[in-house]
Amino acid sequence: MRAEPEFALGWWRDALRRDSPHADARPAGRAIDLVVLHNISLPPGRFGGPFIDALFLGRLDPDADPAFADLAGLRVSAHFLVRREGEVVQYVSCARRAWHAGVSEHRGRARCNDFSIGIELEGSDHCAFEAAQYAALARLLPALCAAYPIGEVVGHSDIAPQRKSDPGPHFDWTALRRLSGLPATLFGAHPD
Repeated sequence: MRAEPEFALGWWRDALRRDSPHADARPAGRAIDLVVLHNISLPPGRFGGPFIDALFLGRLDPDADPAFADLAGLRVSAHFLVRREGEVVQYVSCARRAWHAGVSEHRGRARCNDFSIGIELEGSDHCAFEAAQYAALARLLPALCAAYPIGEVVGHSDIAPQRKSDPGPHFDWTALRRLSGLPATLFGAHPD
C-alpha cells in the first residue's frame, strides 16, 4: 500500500482546505524557495471568530467592526493560517501565488509572492504565540522543505522592513528551529 503524499497539487493533507479567490498563477520557471511568516488578528488584538477566513475568502463585511473600514475591497490571501489552538487552514495551493507579501524584496529579488509560501499566524506584535502554533509550524515547515526547494524561512519584516514588523518581537525563532529540527542555516536572518 502506498502512503498518501504530503502534498497533492500543492494542498497539504493535514490542513483544512478553504479555497481563496485571491491567488493567481506563479511565473513560469520560478522555484518556490522561500517561506514568509506573518501575523494577523481581526479585529486587531482579538483572536478567534470568522473574520480572517472572511478576509482571505473575499467575504469580509467592512461594517462588521469599525477596524475593518480600511479593509473594504482588499484582496489578500496566504497559503496557510495557523490558528491559536494549532489548527492549520490552507487557502491557496502552494503551486499558485498567494497575495501575502505585497511590495517586497529578498536577497535582491523583488515580488516575493512569485517564489514564496506565506504562512499567517493568528497573533499580533503585542503578545506571545501559543505552543500549539509552534508545534503546528514544526510539522508544516519540514513538510514544505521536503516538497519544495525551500532555502530560507523569514519574517514579513525581513522582506518589507519599511512597512512591516511581523511576525513581531514575541515570535520565538529559537523555539521554532528547535521544534522543527530544521538546520539553523534555513533561519539565517534569525541567528540564535
